[in-house]
Amino acid sequence: MPQSSTSTSRHQYPLKQEWPAELVQKYREAGYWRGETMTGFLRHNASEFAERIAIAGFSGDQWQRWTYAQLWNKVETAAAGFLALGLQPGDRVVVQIGNMPEFYSTVFGLFRAGLIPVYALPAHRHTEIVHFARKAEASAYVTMQQYEQFDYRALAREVQAQCPALEHVVIIGEAQEFHAFHGFKAQPGLLPTQDADPQAVAFLQISGGSTGLSKLIPRTHDDYIYSFRASNEICNITERSVYMVALPAAHNFPMSSPGAFGALYAGAAVVLSPNPSPEAAFPLIAQEQVTAVGLVPPLALLWAQAAQSSAYALTSLQVVQVGGAKLTPEAARRVIGGLQCQLQQVFGMAEGLVNYTRLNDSEETIIGTQGRPISPGDEILVVDDHGHPLDSGKTGYLLTRGPYTLRAYHNDDAANARSFTEDGFYRTGDVVLRTAEGYLIVQGRATDHINRAGEKISAEEIEDHLLAHPQVFDATVVSVPDEFLGERSCAFIIAKAGEQPRAIELKQWFKTRGVAAFKIPDQIVFVDSFGTTAVGKTSRKELRATLRQNLLDAEKNAKDSHRQ
Repeated sequence: MPQSSTSTSRHQYPLKQEWPAELVQKYREAGYWRGETMTGFLRHNASEFAERIAIAGFSGDQWQRWTYAQLWNKVETAAAGFLALGLQPGDRVVVQIGNMPEFYSTVFGLFRAGLIPVYALPAHRHTEIVHFARKAEASAYVTMQQYEQFDYRALAREVQAQCPALEHVVIIGEAQEFHAFHGFKAQPGLLPTQDADPQAVAFLQISGGSTGLSKLIPRTHDDYIYSFRASNEICNITERSVYMVALPAAHNFPMSSPGAFGALYAGAAVVLSPNPSPEAAFPLIAQEQVTAVGLVPPLALLWAQAAQSSAYALTSLQVVQVGGAKLTPEAARRVIGGLQCQLQQVFGMAEGLVNYTRLNDSEETIIGTQGRPISPGDEILVVDDHGHPLDSGKTGYLLTRGPYTLRAYHNDDAANARSFTEDGFYRTGDVVLRTAEGYLIVQGRATDHINRAGEKISAEEIEDHLLAHPQVFDATVVSVPDEFLGERSCAFIIAKAGEQPRAIELKQWFKTRGVAAFKIPDQIVFVDSFGTTAVGKTSRKELRATLRQNLLDAEKNAKDSHRQ
């Protein structure tokens, strides 16, 4: 029997996904689940494509190209290094690494050792990292010396001080008092002799955090590999492809749709842009002959504009995928016209379901919809306020289940109670219209969840931080449509009597709270009071809707006056 990746002896909350036996049988018989593992497919490709380039990117200020054989050797060394620290198979390890080759040697090294990566983004700070470490019961934290002028060793000290169970910190670069990743030694005798159980949890992904800090999503080897293997077929990713990771490598989109993991599965090359700006990415596209990339809408528009005056030839670029937030039809036309390549819309979620427009779809479908599901096994329901299914062409709430959609969040009973139906459908929180052909058109969110340039932000979390400010009496945060970002955040503030904080001071407050910069409100509006319900209580849902509409009306009136 394969080795299990789940250890319960050191953890109060075991890692699991509750797949009913009939669904396990169904997905196996359909060929969705093939008993593959993350370690297994990379080992195979290291033999099959040994001298082919697997990863190209900056490690520090040095450009590196690793072949598949070199990547596998680095994976084996990393795996031995982690086990030499005393970590045990099944232990959880928070991984916060930017777009550098070591991201992949780290996470595949953890897979090889039977350890469980818990993905964090470079933008996260101590509030988020402490939450992930505690929620996952993590035993170790792997991060960088520095990335984009931020010292992660200082962050590691803060996190470890608050999380005593976090026994080990591993640093890529100058480690100081911590363990040096580049000091790991190859020790084959420490490595497991068998791969993980394909239905064991491979890693914990982070959710958008719609009602607070992000939830943790357990993904199994079988379900996750199926998602990017099937995506490869839809997106025409082959061993001749060159896929660029421009968004943060730990994001689900550039990881698996089909992302870097899909590219590595196909035997293709992965090119890492250190940041998503045209200035960083365009030279690498020309240099490495990149064929595909995934972007969020604001970046796609920025690239389309910058391409018009770029000195770099982008002629190798065949497909630009746009996802993370809705791309409007007019924006889609601008992306196609600016980048002069195939557009593919992507609508998905870290929890599972992914939809694509197909490469041979009509221009009308590619511009006007967010695609249809990957798999015949994806079950889609669009329901009304009472949970009753709606016919095609009607707008409602999206529910889904299928061979790569989670069955439960990790260590979060409250979230599971509200997020899943009794028969296992996941309530996505998205409002959609489903066409007769099965394509989805995203209409918005059912929750107070702000989708800012693909980053999901909880209004409730931001309100909590604002309410902790000594000069704030009350605060409400809303999403506002934004042509560039998709949605921006606006905080309405009631100051305490006799106090008058400034917007800049409130924004600085967030930096002292140790939260990711993308959560700082884009706009702050001071008001004297909020509306109340008939019984004198503030209805947050109604209040947010009213404040949002008032702001939109005011902005429209201002534009109309300017035109006059």
